[in-house]
Amino acid sequence: MTRLLVADDHPIILSGLESLLRDSEFEIAGAVADGAAALAAARDDPPDILLLDVRMPTLSGVEVLRVLKTERRTIPTVLLTASLDDGHLLEAMRLGVGGIVLKEMAHARLLECLRTVAAGGTWIDAAILDRWRETVAQGRPRGPLDGLAPRERQLAEMVGRGLRNRDIAEALGVSEGSVKVFLHRIYRKLKVGSRTELALLVEQAAR
Repeated sequence: MTRLLVADDHPIILSGLESLLRDSEFEIAGAVADGAAALAAARDDPPDILLLDVRMPTLSGVEVLRVLKTERRTIPTVLLTASLDDGHLLEAMRLGVGGIVLKEMAHARLLECLRTVAAGGTWIDAAILDRWRETVAQGRPRGPLDGLAPRERQLAEMVGRGLRNRDIAEALGVSEGSVKVFLHRIYRKLKVGSRTELALLVEQAAR
């Protein structure tokens, strides 16, 4: 079973999640009602996936994600939200969020999202993904990968295919340290902050 830590301050949402996940491969190993409790529980007994409401007392879901990132705790995280403003959306993407699901679509999409994230992928609600692309396009060249040197573009496309730094280093005949330097340069040029954002740009460029 894949263990979930759920954080939401609405009992009816928690009840709905329990019903939705019943008889699935996911189990709610813990449920808390605010961001500070979610952070403490994640530190004490890290779950396989952290499922966070965006708006809740003490710390928002994005703030919990930010702290975990600062502490270098790599817990796949899914945000469950009724709405997400552009600032929080951009930050969540920069932090490498694993999934974002609208509450109104949770009954139809949450299991699909959790399965994708559990398998190491990223699942973002289509409407939110479209808004993210529109928001970031204002600060980037017209082509998603414009401005990259040929070697940088090649590396970005490898990230888009899901290759790890070690795999990329072997394919290009360079060290993993060199790959990290290239990635940092690519992030700066494209104004992204995570592999998730970069992979999404590569996907967009291929369309």
